[in-house]
Amino acid sequence: MNMVIFPEVLTRVAKLPATRLAGTGETVRELVEDVCSRHPGLREHLFYANQQFKEHFLLTAGDELVDAETRLPQGAELDILLATSGGLDCDELSNDEVRRYVRHITLPNVGRQGQMRLKSTRVLVIGTGGLGSPVCLYLAAAGVGVIGLVDFDRVESSNLQRQVVHGTSTIGEAKVESARRRLLDLNPDIRVVAHDCALMPDNALQLVGEYDLVVDGTDNFATRYLLNDACVLLERPLVYGALHRFDGQMSVFNYQNGPCYRCLYPKSPPAELSPNCNAGGVIGVLPGVVGLIQATEAVKLILGIGEPLVGRLMRFDALAMKFSEVRFKRRPDCPACSPARRDRTLQVEAPVACAATAAPEEATPAEMLISPLQLQLALARGEDLQLLDVREPNELEVCRLPGAINVPLGELAERLHELDRERPLCLICYGGPRAERAARQLLGAGFERMQVLQGGMKAWARDIDRDMPLY
Repeated sequence: MNMVIFPEVLTRVAKLPATRLAGTGETVRELVEDVCSRHPGLREHLFYANQQFKEHFLLTAGDELVDAETRLPQGAELDILLATSGGLDCDELSNDEVRRYVRHITLPNVGRQGQMRLKSTRVLVIGTGGLGSPVCLYLAAAGVGVIGLVDFDRVESSNLQRQVVHGTSTIGEAKVESARRRLLDLNPDIRVVAHDCALMPDNALQLVGEYDLVVDGTDNFATRYLLNDACVLLERPLVYGALHRFDGQMSVFNYQNGPCYRCLYPKSPPAELSPNCNAGGVIGVLPGVVGLIQATEAVKLILGIGEPLVGRLMRFDALAMKFSEVRFKRRPDCPACSPARRDRTLQVEAPVACAATAAPEEATPAEMLISPLQLQLALARGEDLQLLDVREPNELEVCRLPGAINVPLGELAERLHELDRERPLCLICYGGPRAERAARQLLGAGFERMQVLQGGMKAWARDIDRDMPLY
């Protein structure tokens, strides 16, 4: 069984019961013919008398153009688009749409005209994780006509604590596809474009250029700066959100000559000051609060109402349940939006590794590395090893090796007295880099007999204990 997705205007004119109809057939033509056999009023709108598809329709499957004789796999979705409008009739609201958006339409500052603005707007959401989930859900519910989703990741069980657009049934799927199906289930009258890729210097301008407004749901500095600079060059407003543990930040950049992200933070922090992405974590409800504010700002910008967060950094402390605000202005020397920098080229920010993943400056000698299997055998033989885990204490709540003592890397210099210099050490972290830096530090302090667990706890879970939870 396959699915055919029709433009809303065609659904209305052909009196179809829904925009998504199931059918059978091995080719595009057979599938459409099957649907037409049950809805005779559809045929005259799709075909000429010689049974050729009318040229003002585009046939797409799997985000690629297809023709009538293209063979379709089972479970395929054929999307029939109006070539002139991208599949959306933006000239009016159908009666079904009026009923769906009645709580908007009766608002004095929205009305039919405002709802039409939402329908005719294209919004790009970068990231379909914690922030992108509530953002895209509420934009879809609000009736934003075209929502683009950019993400290269796959759904994992650890995502579901906060990434509410996904579900258990979509674990292992591309996040953009998981989110696309959920949004169309929420509102079949919109169009959702899934971009299963990372935002990169070679595609940023093209992706951003296809949309009217961009929402930032990223989780790393390099992408955030790239996105900001692309929005500046293409004069697209950018709705910003960021998370760390129990705190959130929100703002609106590059709107009506307002400041951009680099006006606030001209450069990314060094690795040693970057939030520890493995140890940081985030309380599951926090992305909901921040993402809803981002969605609110996006809707306000589309409707042209209210006072947007331009030149204002809103901060949310979930533990204290307090909002605060910091005001800022455009920097005359901003490296992105000052007149001197408008040279129509993207700046490429070097990726910033957080403290948990930044590799040490010098490579660790091979003789100092011990594989998970070698460590398992040494422990089984009863060798007198000190297992020293240099992760943050909250990381050990998820996974740890029995008997390991915990001294976080940042506290190691002050707690050397807790270690037995006469016993050999095995240093452990999540992925390896922190343990390698700890080894350099201990060598400098006179420790001699030590090894580093190669690949850290991730390698141990991969090679030894496959049931061990990771984060």
